[in-house]
Amino acid sequence: MKSIQLPRTIVNKLLTQAQHHSDIEVCGLISAIEGRPVKVYPVDNISSDKQHLFEMDPGKQIQAIKDMRENNEQLFAIYHSHPATSAEPSVKDIAQSNYPETLYLIISLSTKGVLEIRGFYIKNNNIEDVELII
Repeated sequence: MKSIQLPRTIVNKLLTQAQHHSDIEVCGLISAIEGRPVKVYPVDNISSDKQHLFEMDPGKQIQAIKDMRENNEQLFAIYHSHPATSAEPSVKDIAQSNYPETLYLIISLSTKGVLEIRGFYIKNNNIEDVELII
């Protein structure tokens, strides 16, 4: 199993965002410089069913990628939360995974008092678990 280092500051931002909007799936991008994650770019969820699905606002997603380029950053991870289910990719998550070289992070709020964050690579409908080192 591949392992990836995630800075505590980034993990805290993801968990805080998920907790502050615990009734919807939050989503966004994480950038890296030379393979090291450096910044969180939250993107609005515009899905018609925000409690069960995420769809990134295209304009804000494009702006985040543009900001990354201007800061000499690369796309490192795509993240979203599951307010009421485990931190496992859903059928829809797998179907919509269009970046096979990008890490997918899922934050689960489904366990009372415990926040779970898991990482995956999704290639050709195959899910590869990633060990997250915080």
